[in-house]
Amino acid sequence: MTVKNATLRQLKTFETVARRLSFSRAAIELHLSQPAVSTQIKNLEEHAGVALLEQLGKKIFLTDAGKEMARHAREIIDRFNQVEQILAQMKGRSGACLKIGVVTACGYFFPRLIAEFRRRNEGAKLELKVGNRDELLRLLEANEIDLAIMSETPTDSRMAVECFAPQPFVVIAATDHPLARQPRILRAELGSERFVLREQGSDTRSAMESSMPDVLDSLTDTTEIPNTEAIKQAVMAGLGISFLPTSTIELEVRAQMLAILDIVGLPVIRQLKIARMTGKSLSPVAQAFRSFLLEEGAALIARPTMGRYATLPALQIVAAA
Repeated sequence: MTVKNATLRQLKTFETVARRLSFSRAAIELHLSQPAVSTQIKNLEEHAGVALLEQLGKKIFLTDAGKEMARHAREIIDRFNQVEQILAQMKGRSGACLKIGVVTACGYFFPRLIAEFRRRNEGAKLELKVGNRDELLRLLEANEIDLAIMSETPTDSRMAVECFAPQPFVVIAATDHPLARQPRILRAELGSERFVLREQGSDTRSAMESSMPDVLDSLTDTTEIPNTEAIKQAVMAGLGISFLPTSTIELEVRAQMLAILDIVGLPVIRQLKIARMTGKSLSPVAQAFRSFLLEEGAALIARPTMGRYATLPALQIVAAA
């Protein structure tokens, strides 16, 4: 027999006896009979292989081994109590940490949603990762994030996907670009234009590949930049036109630094989606955030609205894939 075979119940019983220096008072505190307390102490001493208590007359004293055992027993019990408190917190929303990933385009409005969620759930902890679509899918698969927000549907059948808000995509140009003043531009006319594109694997590039394959295939002069801010700067500098979600260009359009081109068939409306691994067990805070997005995400993202595209028919937005 060794002390590692001792049970937590035996340690708790011994710690109480050592603190009270009385079997009867320990029995009352632990709601046990005095014989039950004596049995627990006897079993612990058998595991330890040494006497932990000694009785002189009517008084109980700790042996040297008992003093060491009492000190370590208190530390072990304290650790278990700490674990119980942490797990109790994690059963609610205040203790668990929500790990969420968003595609780059969502970084322009997602902080508003997080701020509102935190306002309603003050103890909630959130860890936000921003990356392209492929990066987020890898993080989901590696169980490094709970939820991922993107507009293109993952092809992996192991992932569950729920739509929660529309995301319009448009083609933009510098305000002095010739197409900025041209009405009703046909998509066929875009093939001769220089395009500044997001990189392969990004959500924006995937949206263009799925919604405007004819335009993408016809391009002969393209530049790839894996950063939305750099793309906007490139477009403003006259290096080409680009395809971006309206959420990323709101300020520049309002400041008349960028122009949304009037192209037939645009904007392209994609649905923002919550993606997660099908077998993932969501914590209460993750479940709460998921419900928050499904119920209120669309309305919160819509404020502030996006210039003339705020007047798009609601039916068009809802019906779009």
